[in-house]
Amino acid sequence: MKSKRVVIIGAGPAGLMAADVLSAHGVPIDIFEAKASVGKKFLMAGKGGLNITHSEPPSDFINRYDQSDWLKPMIDEFDAQKIVTWMESLGVSSFIGTSGRIFPTQMKAAPLLRRWLSDLKKRGVRVHCNHYWKGFTANGGLCFSTTEGEKTITSDATILALGGASWPSLGSDGKWVNILTSMGVDINPLLPSNCGFNATWSNYMDSHLGKPLKNVFGWVKSSSGKMHKSSAEAILTTYGIEGGLVYALSRPLREEIIAHGKATLYLDMLPHVTEGTLTSLLTPSGKQSIDNTWRKAGIDGVKTALIRELLPKKSWSDARCVAASIKKYPIKLTGMQPIEEAISTAGGVKREALTENLMICNLPNVFCAGEMLDWDAPTGGYLLTASFASGRFAAQGVLKTLI
Repeated sequence: MKSKRVVIIGAGPAGLMAADVLSAHGVPIDIFEAKASVGKKFLMAGKGGLNITHSEPPSDFINRYDQSDWLKPMIDEFDAQKIVTWMESLGVSSFIGTSGRIFPTQMKAAPLLRRWLSDLKKRGVRVHCNHYWKGFTANGGLCFSTTEGEKTITSDATILALGGASWPSLGSDGKWVNILTSMGVDINPLLPSNCGFNATWSNYMDSHLGKPLKNVFGWVKSSSGKMHKSSAEAILTTYGIEGGLVYALSRPLREEIIAHGKATLYLDMLPHVTEGTLTSLLTPSGKQSIDNTWRKAGIDGVKTALIRELLPKKSWSDARCVAASIKKYPIKLTGMQPIEEAISTAGGVKREALTENLMICNLPNVFCAGEMLDWDAPTGGYLLTASFASGRFAAQGVLKTLI
């Protein structure tokens, strides 16, 4: 194996993890990265606290993915516990947050990335930045655009870990889709995931935009009748709504919008109070104002504004009407934010276009990993876990192929 040369294109989590596995087996590795430094999106993901994986039971964890049966063998080999152990091997400890999410103790991505890169360098992994992949040459070479002009690189095996199409300024621009499509690789279109959705607010809502909507429960009903649920914070924005609540529902919301041009997100703004109890709480007593009555019932701030946005003023004193609206508040969504502004992307190289080892069927010794693959998942550590796991899996596929 030491005489074989493996090239990895893309120095994000999937590419670096593939290099981790191969270098541990003594394989000479060259990583080519389009940007001036590595792991830019990884660092961005850790800016507010690197949620690297999740501690929930494996059966719940795997069902967060739309391609759970495909990803299960990969994730079983590098699950949450193994990620924690791997971080510990680099001297990075972790903790479980109140939501079950797992974070490195220092919270940031930079310390972990520095230690990881140092470890890879000690094993002889060579990283070449400012190398933008432009495709294959006629004889199967890898063509790169660099600051010194075009270069052609040859390899015995190549792992493509080029990401999706979100945050292109950080390196994932999705242009590889055209390259692989032109070579007959079957790809599902890249679509925004874990993104904000468009809704229209009146001027009345202006002062409430940008404020968090807390302790709410959301759901969407798909055309098939299946109910998709989420409980997390949301934020109303000038364009509509964003935040963990809608990110978790982005797949069914996206499917409804693609199929029908619109979708309805429903909110229960007081999920721990029954509608009957709420109706009683909202029934004014004495000379108490509507504002005081609503506040005592748990409705204030953004929630108050939403009710007033939905209901005509004559209905504000109708306890039953207000209670019903609070328990099932409809938000009409008319579109998604651009893919460039999404946290991740759905779509990618189809399972059927790959062997069980993640090699492209009609491109021998060319493998794919990470967000290039056709899978989707919410935030919460699932995106990074699948990227790590598929990077390792592709590397193991290379080992099986070249031995």
